[in-house]
Amino acid sequence: MSKKVGYAVVGLGVGTAHMHAAAKSENADLIAVCDLIQEKLDKAAAEHPGTLTYLSFDEMLKNPDIDVVSICLPSAMHAEFAVKAMEAGKHVLVEKPIDITVEAAMKIEEARVRTGQKAGVIHQNRNNADMAPIREAITSGRIGRLIYGDFEVKWYRTQKYYDEGGWRGTWEMDGGGSLMNQAVHTVDLMQWLMGDVESVTSQMGVYSHDIETEDMTASLIKFKSGAVATFVSMTCAYPGLNTGIKIYGSNGSIEADSDEITLWKFNDARENEEAEMLERYSGNGAAAALDPTLCTGHTSMVEDMINAVRDDHDPQIMPLEAIKSVRIVNAVYESARTGKTVVFD
Repeated sequence: MSKKVGYAVVGLGVGTAHMHAAAKSENADLIAVCDLIQEKLDKAAAEHPGTLTYLSFDEMLKNPDIDVVSICLPSAMHAEFAVKAMEAGKHVLVEKPIDITVEAAMKIEEARVRTGQKAGVIHQNRNNADMAPIREAITSGRIGRLIYGDFEVKWYRTQKYYDEGGWRGTWEMDGGGSLMNQAVHTVDLMQWLMGDVESVTSQMGVYSHDIETEDMTASLIKFKSGAVATFVSMTCAYPGLNTGIKIYGSNGSIEADSDEITLWKFNDARENEEAEMLERYSGNGAAAALDPTLCTGHTSMVEDMINAVRDDHDPQIMPLEAIKSVRIVNAVYESARTGKTVVFD
């Protein structure tokens, strides 16, 4: 495709980030946005003059200038709207989680295969500056045999956050609480770094919110490699603390918080290696400044989708890969509800 990619967004909550990223792209034109709230559409049109606004998703799909639609609706609506867009001849970029059940998410994969359209999924934390060296240390074998991982998402959300969102904190539309909504990104990183899961044993509860779903989970994860990990998700850790990733192998140890490496120890480390790594990946934007390809956030994922359409290649994260984190999240919930360990096939 030689012309610019025509981009559209449905859902102007987190979708505003998709909208701004598409508008800034040199390889795309922001064609349209869709939402049920007129005030949000008016604000989007004021920020990006010339952008068409729609209250009806079906009407927007009739626009032949649209090549890609970002699906940024409540989680349980992702599959329905993504499938509808692909059947209308549009490529899709779906917000996390891909949907709230494996069965629903598989409908996106089936539609992708059936229609030949491209389908990408947002898990932008894989593009955090520190992820490339951490994953390389694992996949190259430098860290040695994986032994143990510790993953924690200790965040805070007010009751107002849930009350105003309406769908948040509900099983029907959100599919869960602290784990499915906030920590699913870190679940994705865990399985991406540690490998295929063998079993999950979990506890969960509601500790400081009036919501249907949990605001805390604690899990023991066993991997098919023999490694184990603990995983904690919280939206009741006042005032909002860390997103920790700690991985220990037979030849080294790595600890990180968000995009900041805080520990880098290896048996075969070269002189000053740890100090260099801690300075380079300090979480203050220095890494991205040193290397423009280390950009983070939704912008990188939207740009990847645009380039996938322009250059005819697969998006960075496809449905079958994104489904892995949904399966793990639902296993946590099943284990916590039943009091039993959930064993994967």
